[in-house]
Amino acid sequence: MTDRILIVASASPRRHQLIAGLDIPYNVEISGHTEEVYDTSVNINSVPLYLAKMKSFYFGRELKEEEILLTADTLVICEGEILGKPSNREEATKMLMKLSGKAHNVITGVYLRSIKGEKGFSASTVVYFKTLSEEEIDYYVEHYKPYDKAGAYGAQEWIGYIAIEKIEGSYFNVMGLPVQKLYNELQIFIDQGY
Repeated sequence: MTDRILIVASASPRRHQLIAGLDIPYNVEISGHTEEVYDTSVNINSVPLYLAKMKSFYFGRELKEEEILLTADTLVICEGEILGKPSNREEATKMLMKLSGKAHNVITGVYLRSIKGEKGFSASTVVYFKTLSEEEIDYYVEHYKPYDKAGAYGAQEWIGYIAIEKIEGSYFNVMGLPVQKLYNELQIFIDQGY
């Protein structure tokens, strides 16, 4: 990766932190496309990859030869319903009540693009929550204001400490980026000449 630069089109501080941990040179440039609108004919499990691809193609400028653009989208799916980012306290509370005492899927779609090619992939993690009390939900929403997080929670925050009973899959995917899979896919992308 020494001659390549990863352009991360994401405002997520968690994604920035995770990518920084890979020791890969990168720059952050926020994508122009932030709406999470998708065709309802898209399979629910494919929506994160679809949104990541849309973010890639709405990126605001042409890529340079040495650049690889990374876009991503993470969604929580519980009982067949997509839980994106809550817009207010009431939505966050409803989402956490829905997740309480249940398993849910966290799916991240990642899209890589250069001037020579493109590649997308997804990662899915199953997260099991304990049954949460109203007081626990109220405390978390009041003190952590999880309005920038899919499913209204951050696994790395207080709610993750007290609610997550078990995880099947990548913990980092739950934070917003499956870094182990990203690292492997990025190496393959570069090795294939993209």
